[in-house]
Amino acid sequence: MIQSQKRWRISRPDEQLVSALEQALNIPKVCAKVLVSRGFENVEDAKNFLHVTEKHIHNPFLLNGMDDLVERVQQAIDAEERIMVYGDYDADGITSTTVMMKTLESLGADVIFKIPNRFIDGYGPSERLFQEAFDEGVKLIITVDNGISGLKQIQFAKELGMDVIVTDHHEPGEELPIADIIIHPGLKDTTYPFPHLAGVGVAFKVAHALIGEMPKELFYLVAIGTIADLVSLTGENRYFVQQGIKQMQRTDSVAIEALANVSGVEISTINEETIGFMFGPRINAVGRLGEAAPGVELFLTEESNYALSIANMLNEKNKERQAIVKQITDEAIELIEQENNIQGPSVIVVGKKDWNPGVLGIVASKLVEKYYRPTIVLGFDEEKQIAKGSARSIEGFHMYKELAKNNDIIPHFGGHPMAAGMTFPLEHLEEVKARLNDQAKTCLTEEQLVPVILIDVPLEMDEISTESIDSLRKLAPFGMGFAKPVYCIENMEVGSIRKIGSAQNHVKLELKQGATVLDAIGFGKGDLADEIAPATKLSFIGDLQINEWNGRKKPQLMIQDARTNEWQLFDIRGIRQVNRWLPTIPVGQTIFVSFDEASISHFRSFIQEKVWLFKDLVEQRIHADFVTVLDLPSDEKLLVQLLEHHQWKRIYAHFYATESTYFEGLPTREQFKWYFSFLAKRKTFALKQHVHELSKHTGWSQGTINFMSKVFFELNFVRIEGGTLVLNDNIPKKDLSEAPAYHQRAKQIELEQKLLYAPYIELKQWFEERKAVQTVPEEEQIWI
Repeated sequence: MIQSQKRWRISRPDEQLVSALEQALNIPKVCAKVLVSRGFENVEDAKNFLHVTEKHIHNPFLLNGMDDLVERVQQAIDAEERIMVYGDYDADGITSTTVMMKTLESLGADVIFKIPNRFIDGYGPSERLFQEAFDEGVKLIITVDNGISGLKQIQFAKELGMDVIVTDHHEPGEELPIADIIIHPGLKDTTYPFPHLAGVGVAFKVAHALIGEMPKELFYLVAIGTIADLVSLTGENRYFVQQGIKQMQRTDSVAIEALANVSGVEISTINEETIGFMFGPRINAVGRLGEAAPGVELFLTEESNYALSIANMLNEKNKERQAIVKQITDEAIELIEQENNIQGPSVIVVGKKDWNPGVLGIVASKLVEKYYRPTIVLGFDEEKQIAKGSARSIEGFHMYKELAKNNDIIPHFGGHPMAAGMTFPLEHLEEVKARLNDQAKTCLTEEQLVPVILIDVPLEMDEISTESIDSLRKLAPFGMGFAKPVYCIENMEVGSIRKIGSAQNHVKLELKQGATVLDAIGFGKGDLADEIAPATKLSFIGDLQINEWNGRKKPQLMIQDARTNEWQLFDIRGIRQVNRWLPTIPVGQTIFVSFDEASISHFRSFIQEKVWLFKDLVEQRIHADFVTVLDLPSDEKLLVQLLEHHQWKRIYAHFYATESTYFEGLPTREQFKWYFSFLAKRKTFALKQHVHELSKHTGWSQGTINFMSKVFFELNFVRIEGGTLVLNDNIPKKDLSEAPAYHQRAKQIELEQKLLYAPYIELKQWFEERKAVQTVPEEEQIWI
């Protein structure tokens, strides 16, 4: 058995609906399956999704306060009042700031921008920067991608005499700031039909309203911010991203050209993954480690050399950020493992002095991936006695609402259900831990602590081709709200398997179904090679890609997870060097069992874990998932008893034998007859003295001669006097099989033939026929 790392939730789309969409929309069956699994049950809805157009864009004036915003901004422009765009230091905030700056500049406004420094100002509105803006003559502040939680700071700006317009998309609190105007698609009293805009999406709606038409030339900025901020790629966002990607693929933007250059990306191949994994991290990096203003300057400049110099700086910052993330993640894991309290529903709260707050969200994400618990990672400022950090959550634990229950000890926080940031007095750290862990116990179950992966489509091998994989781009862009499909291929035979990579930590397989073969790669899944026994059928989930090599294109599965419910037999017979097979066995889940005490002493120097004598194992009712049978039993009934003892998920068969009788075999009756005649003629024979000469004369081994002598002794044909065989008088008539030695040797040969020397398939069949069908009840299991 191979246990999947996640809970698989497989959608099995209705075949009639699939066929209807396939025919009506003229799309491949794979695409139709994905659409049906995502809830598209009629042709019109699917058509609208596939062909989202400008008609799906909502009127910006449906946003409450938009009329007032246009009037106030126009008043400022007419009066030549200085306007400040106040942004945020992430990719969404940087692109939001750029959209607003470009729009106001195009309208002739006197406009500047400011972005808070993560380390000096923290997240959101800053009194320091508002004071600075006032001193520089600013009359109107427009926040983008922040402001909804800046109650105190916005009140400060109002007291200075400046007007404030808040444009934001973050979760609003119970109390709203006293801004002059608030533009937010998710407020309770809003009439706006799409609440999932990113900060840059809200800024774009403002730009649309101010200009009087959609500023399509800014689509690329909206696409970057929308993808980077992980908002739902449905509705308007889907259109913005589609158009933005097309724009970037034929761009004349020096910023995009510079980002593509430092990222090693062909402009014509830019897609949502390019933005999410290549551009976004570089744009975010500058704000994580220092001032984010260069990110805005990159998008505002029209000078290619300047753009490239900024992009190179972002690239270096990203490398620096990666190194810091690794260091903090390693330190956090060490702290967590030391505490060793990740049991049941719980929240991980981990922190340390001087951890860089700019990367703590990334670290939290990595810890959630490793432990699958809601996680808060904090940096401690011991001089100010504050803890500041980021949180990431899992399904079932609404991070923003759970933090809000503790606003008496966490006074500053903001975010979403799955992510948040916070600052609180260091003295409340233990109380925060205790409260959040109590809250986790009330809203999370044990089952929710195993991550779920949603699988759109179980596929047959004949449905997979380079053409069908290419066609899936019709469904792009993929992201939040419309994730990249995950595919399942069930009950596959594994034709070949090998570890690859310099560290042998990746795996490459050939999956077979009939005559069809599919290549599969599992990055970071090298251990899988040790978990797949021959002839086992497995199911795999992952992403389908096209692998191109030397001009030849082939489909390829990128493995995310694998499982099988079959028990597995691993053949480690004949590998006498224990250190060759021991590393392939998950020792923490395995019982090592021997039928002979002499074998235990043989293996004790190699195996650190306890080696159980079979009778002790049975008496103490010790169980585990896997068992390694170290030696050959004296009777196959003992091995059957071992199978009946527990429903083993894996059996590793070693069957060590000190001496094998299989190849020596049983002497024939003609051999026994000749030897008896030889003894009968002599009456006595000095076996110990002359066995060597007799062996040379007959061509029989000395062991065979000694064995036949023992049989004759047990049948009372001879007696032994000082190493000499003496023929008895009145020899009884007996069959050779009546001798215990003859019977034992015959049984041993048969046992070795069945277990030690049988081909793998025959051995597997032997186990199949005898393996216990009953499962040990859970309450009776004693886990080691």
